[in-house]
Amino acid sequence: MTITSPPAPPTHTHARTADPLLRVDDLRVRYQAESGAVSALAGVSLQVCRGEVVALVGESGSGKSTLAQSVIGLLGANAEITGGTIAFDGKVIDTRSARALQRLRGARIGFVPQDPGLSLNPVQRVGEQVAEALVVHRLADRKSARGRAVELLAEAGLDRPELREVQYPHELSGGQRQRVLIAAALACAPDLVIADEPTSALDATVARRVLDQLASQIAAKGTAVLLITHDLAVAAERADRIIVLNGGEIVESGPTATVLADPRHPYTKRLLAASPSLAPVGAYRTPKPRDGATPLLAVREVRKRFRAQAGGSVTAVAGVDFELRRGETLSLVGESGSGKSTTARIALRLTDPDSGRVAFDGQELTRLRGARLRVLRKRFQVVYQNPYASLDPRWRVGAIIEEPLRAYGVGDRAARQARIAELLEQVALPADFAQRRPAELSGGQRQRVAIARALALHPDLLVLDEPVSALDASVQAQILELLDRLQSELALSYLFISHDLAVVRRISDHVAVMRHGRIVESGPTAQIFDNPQHEYTRELLSAIPRPAVAKGLP
Repeated sequence: MTITSPPAPPTHTHARTADPLLRVDDLRVRYQAESGAVSALAGVSLQVCRGEVVALVGESGSGKSTLAQSVIGLLGANAEITGGTIAFDGKVIDTRSARALQRLRGARIGFVPQDPGLSLNPVQRVGEQVAEALVVHRLADRKSARGRAVELLAEAGLDRPELREVQYPHELSGGQRQRVLIAAALACAPDLVIADEPTSALDATVARRVLDQLASQIAAKGTAVLLITHDLAVAAERADRIIVLNGGEIVESGPTATVLADPRHPYTKRLLAASPSLAPVGAYRTPKPRDGATPLLAVREVRKRFRAQAGGSVTAVAGVDFELRRGETLSLVGESGSGKSTTARIALRLTDPDSGRVAFDGQELTRLRGARLRVLRKRFQVVYQNPYASLDPRWRVGAIIEEPLRAYGVGDRAARQARIAELLEQVALPADFAQRRPAELSGGQRQRVAIARALALHPDLLVLDEPVSALDASVQAQILELLDRLQSELALSYLFISHDLAVVRRISDHVAVMRHGRIVESGPTAQIFDNPQHEYTRELLSAIPRPAVAKGLP
């Protein structure tokens, strides 16, 4: 086992006090489902002390979020605590009234939920939502709370916080919305912060700033953090202790260095082996030589500005220029709000640029209209970030995959059913999944369905917008292997959008780094990672978590 010695991270330095701030003893939770009772937690015991960061890791369905919701009294109506106790600052809280728990939430226990798209009020300005906890807990009046909200947004890493404060959630990117939630959770300087995947939607530089902000709270006030994450590199760098949860039970726990350097449980070993951030660095993909053939996708000097609801305009894309060849993967990387997704929408003609040109296989998309554009659109498809939101929950999987075939009038019913079976096989799902609904599938299975739907019309290009960021490390590895295989078998081109540089390194032939709507550096993956030329690229790479036990893991 090789142990490296990187610069000391901001945490891992806080001595625990004798009495834990949070204590969970033999907690048992079950859900009532249509098929009967389902156990979510089966006797979980843990403690978090003041000034300590405890990382709770495990795959989707392991019980991590159920534990967090139990602590703050936000379990769903179909959930029931059937045993055990939860104590905060020496007092049992799982038997308290809803009003008593409301006084704790926000004031003494901050919570950062996982999905900013569902957690923010779409008709309320973000500054009002950040200031709400200050007003509710009588720490500020409405006027002073608004000023403090601007400060909190800046501390959470949002640019132009005065503008963001008066914007609505839909005017922000996913990463920007996540930072709003973090600002709201820290508003009252709570004693404990429960952070449920707080950086899964953030790029490396912003994630580092956000986690540094949490670390400064710990240093200044002795704040405790229960960090729920599937990013084991973040857990390795930031946590004092790691608790591994599987099937509602704790299978391993201990000091971070011990768990990562010498894992004992097979499940822990499997998680570590699947993590792209902790896996030993392998060879880069060797890009195919670029000849003089027409690129499959060519984006030339595209520009796009959006009008802000608060007044003025925001430049999203400011002269982007790149090419994507057949069978290649080009990754767009950069901070949230850098223009990656807007660039992809322009490339797909889902958004029209203010100026510039987009050509697909030699045909200029920006000038096509009507039937000619519709025919060409069969050849490029998109796979979105959130597999839970991109599939219609009312439809069965077979109907979801069949939808583009029906929309384009491809084949009769028998031919479409045969194509559905073929696509399910291509994405390694059983044929009987055609009769299931999305609610019956895991996140990874849903993303496989989304990929199958995108492949239905035999496209040449897939635009993959953060396709694995919402997935656990082991499921990420499966989806990336699937994308590799499909690209090899079908000669697909990928425009891959991601903030996860470990994933980008794993899958890309070429990388383009975006900042403030511009590409500041591009080239083969090895060149970008090993010899970055632009200061911003070097900043992105330096922000990748570098835990002391990152090498030599089993």
